Amino acid sequence: MTEIATEPKASASNSPISLLYAARALRGFGDGFAIIILPAYMTALGYDAIAVGLVATASLLGTALLTLIVGWIAPRHDLRALMLLGAGLMAATGLAFPNVERFVLIALVAFVGTINPSAGDLGVLVPLEHAALAHSAADDRRTHVFARYSLIGALSAAAGSLAAALPDFLVSTGSTRVSAFRLMFYAYAALGVLSAALYRQVPRATAEEQAPHAPLGSSRSTVYKLAALFSIDAFAGGFVAQSLLVLWLFERFDLSLSAAGLFFFWSSSLSAFSYPVAAWLAKRVGLVNTMVFTHIPSSLFLIFAAFAPNLYAALGLLLLRAALSQMDVPTRTSYVMAVVTPAERPAAASVTAVPRSLASAISPAISGALLMTAFSGLPLVVCGTLKIAYDLALLFSFRHVKPPEERA
Repeated sequence: MTEIATEPKASASNSPISLLYAARALRGFGDGFAIIILPAYMTALGYDAIAVGLVATASLLGTALLTLIVGWIAPRHDLRALMLLGAGLMAATGLAFPNVERFVLIALVAFVGTINPSAGDLGVLVPLEHAALAHSAADDRRTHVFARYSLIGALSAAAGSLAAALPDFLVSTGSTRVSAFRLMFYAYAALGVLSAALYRQVPRATAEEQAPHAPLGSSRSTVYKLAALFSIDAFAGGFVAQSLLVLWLFERFDLSLSAAGLFFFWSSSLSAFSYPVAAWLAKRVGLVNTMVFTHIPSSLFLIFAAFAPNLYAALGLLLLRAALSQMDVPTRTSYVMAVVTPAERPAAASVTAVPRSLASAISPAISGALLMTAFSGLPLVVCGTLKIAYDLALLFSFRHVKPPEERA
């Protein structure tokens, strides 16, 4: 196997890891404002919510397809070269959106581009960065490395969402709204160029010196089972996508827009800072236990919020949920990287990510219909119940499948 760096693997501060962290921060910042700017841009062009939804679906489907392709070819190619291609695609996406106005062209750019309308670690570059980080981190440091990676991504995305207010400032200085949105897309393209500059400094590495005949070999059964379980989790999460959750708060408690923004800022902050806590906890109780026994309480808080008698009780329960609900993100990634062979890591990352992308694209439409029922909190109950079922299935199926650092 060809290592990604010549330095010792024990330290997470090695140059390749630091470069990947920096690239993740740039991408997260860009994603933070791009997923807000894109629907606003389409609205400014005169498109309705149905058109925006179709473009979002095209983007999620394209993300899933590109991620699957990357997982297929990554074991045979240099990871750095593939990351450079991904950064180039990010730059091309930012350059293309300001120059297309017809719906078909917008949907096409969304399909092949890198702007993802869903929150979380989805995208063509994610499995590549996961594989590169796993190459550079020792087993006893891997979860901490992924926790920092997730923390950086979450905080940079939060900062990027604040930058989405910049078009309002540009409009106040005399710019048209459409022109202001176009400048933001160009900024997104610039972040892609900067990411490419960082990737160029990452040492070359392939998943395996001699590529296997199939992207997944001995770990195929494990990866497919994990992918199926993660799909249930993603499908459940789609019922309380951020836009649908804020819509429930608007309709159920008449929450103001400014109050909603403040709530989601603190919610995102709690989620971000739960990542290093998850790494600390996983070292003591194990990866699977951390995933399951933090996720179940968060799902219970979500179900309780559906029955909250007033706004403050609902927000309090949702904040408690936010403090726990994302602790499975770095632990889940670390676990997948640990239970497959090094050569299979890029394929495993993409095979587990693609079904999540597809599953998360289905449930929001169902959730919208459930919000119209007599009990508007039903999507929260469905989400929490499905997530608890997922957690129990994960514990039952993988409680005895230990990563290397836990086998002793």
